[in-house]
Amino acid sequence: LAQPVTPELLVSPSSQDGDVGSECPEDRGNWTGRLDFLLSCIGYCVGLGNVWRFPYRAYTNGGGAFLVPYFIMLAICGIPIFFMELSLGQFSSLGPLAVWKISPLFKGVGMGTILIVSLVAIYYNMIIAYVLFYLFASLTSDLPWQHCGNWWNTDLCLDHHLIKAGNNTFPVNITNTVSPSEEYWSRYVLHIQGSSGIGDPGMIRWNLCLCLLLSWTIVYLCILKGVKSSGKVVYFTATFPYLILVMLLIRGVTLEGAWKGIQFYLTPQFDHLLSSKVWIEAALQIFYSLGVGFGGLLTFASYNTFHQNIYRDTFIVTLGNAITSILAGFAIFSVLGYMSQELGVPVNQVAKAGPGLAFVVYPQAMTMLPLSPFWSFLFFFMLLTLGLDSQFAFMETIVTAVTDEFPYYLRPKKASFSAVICIALFLMGLILTTEGGMYWLVLLDDYCAGFGLMVVVITTCLVVTRVYGMKRFCRDVHMMLGFQPGFYFRACWMVLSPATMMALLVYNIVKYQPSEYGSYRFPTWAEVLGILMGVLSCLMIPVGMVVAVLREEGTLWERVQQASRPAMDWGPSMEENRTGMYVTSLAGSQSPKPLMVHMRKYGGITSFENTAIEVDREIEEEE
Repeated sequence: LAQPVTPELLVSPSSQDGDVGSECPEDRGNWTGRLDFLLSCIGYCVGLGNVWRFPYRAYTNGGGAFLVPYFIMLAICGIPIFFMELSLGQFSSLGPLAVWKISPLFKGVGMGTILIVSLVAIYYNMIIAYVLFYLFASLTSDLPWQHCGNWWNTDLCLDHHLIKAGNNTFPVNITNTVSPSEEYWSRYVLHIQGSSGIGDPGMIRWNLCLCLLLSWTIVYLCILKGVKSSGKVVYFTATFPYLILVMLLIRGVTLEGAWKGIQFYLTPQFDHLLSSKVWIEAALQIFYSLGVGFGGLLTFASYNTFHQNIYRDTFIVTLGNAITSILAGFAIFSVLGYMSQELGVPVNQVAKAGPGLAFVVYPQAMTMLPLSPFWSFLFFFMLLTLGLDSQFAFMETIVTAVTDEFPYYLRPKKASFSAVICIALFLMGLILTTEGGMYWLVLLDDYCAGFGLMVVVITTCLVVTRVYGMKRFCRDVHMMLGFQPGFYFRACWMVLSPATMMALLVYNIVKYQPSEYGSYRFPTWAEVLGILMGVLSCLMIPVGMVVAVLREEGTLWERVQQASRPAMDWGPSMEENRTGMYVTSLAGSQSPKPLMVHMRKYGGITSFENTAIEVDREIEEEE
């Protein structure tokens, strides 16, 4: 008897060619809890920059008036790009490299992203290592940076207790003096006196090396099972910093002189709004704080279910991030106000940004409080949890990107592959643990995620709206969420966001300043190396174009056209979500009415299949 024949268009890709199904790649997996994705995004966006960059940027750019350009830039640049990244990841369920099936000609953008994230992951974990060092140093009854008189202190060291006594008894000249916390940071933790500059790294600091090893071990253990493990860790690392921040805030505002610092932080100076620098600073703060362009958002969204409401999540995360930055400003400046009163100097003389705030100024302020080791431990534990979940995102981005490219080989060995990546990045980061390691860290921080990252984000925005097509992208979002993005999102994607980021890029190039660390000026070769790090990620884009064009056939223009079109398998990863025009791209499907076949196979009409019917109707009208 003849075997019954299954109509070709009803054959699913997994059941074709006999036993091919057994060779299918292992499942990528999904988030296991309802809040995993949301908390991971909050943990990723709310990082060290919220604590040590935003408050300083606010007070130097008009105080309370800075919030005006900050929220305008959040609306123009932050929210739309954030939503675009989440949409791309959730729609395709692919990492930052494989997602460029949307337009293979631009796969180099994904390669550039991975290069940037890898460089950032190297030095970001070094900052976590410094935090661990201070965390362990706080486990004592007397903080080691509290007094002078240690072997690392110099004759310039001046104890703040003497200054306080001097205000009442005899005048103390504090010019050309150094605080104990500053000497502890530079001469003991970094031991920077052992290096003459970036070309002379000196010896490895083994205590820092062990802290770096510990930070990489923690990161590896948390991403061991991908989003299944990191998705659970963020329930603690994304929420606990808020508890500590509130404790530091309450302690800060109850200190004498706290109001002086808060006034300094928030007094609006509206004349600053006429300066282009303030608007650029606001856009830069939004750009780096939300972490757009690093691939982390896209990676996290790729583990969502197809109909997850990322529209709602976008507003929760972006506005939550902004509010956290403002709260952190209160916590920081209330303590700085108290510190300035204790030292008898203006607030602007004690206010600093970046590592200077986290490892010098704030630790010094902690020594002035009762129970100083307790508050110091809390502060550094908050920095640790803030830094770790951002680092999880960087690592998950790298691992997901590469495993999505080679799913058959790497997905079953994801834990081993993650270990290889962690070991490689740890070894590359060893130069940061040397006596001159801070010079290398500053170089990486200044260049690796500068203009290269902006080029990546601008290109992504232009490819999605111009090459792939705004109408088609909006239709994809409609298919996922059941509604089309409104005029606000379309206007930002088409014009406002790319134009703002172009202005940022031009401003960064025009206002370029060589790197420096304190009074140290970097040599020319180091500047060139830094610029090359930034340019290399941009060069990935033309390299990717050349590779994509060479893979096609025909004349050069025909090759470019073919390479810029979406790949045949572009679309939702799950077969049941491939409705409308995407059913025709399934293997074995040649139906002129693919939706009807799809519905006959899966049965029922859900609200999302109603959306698919509308999409089909739109396609027919266009044709």
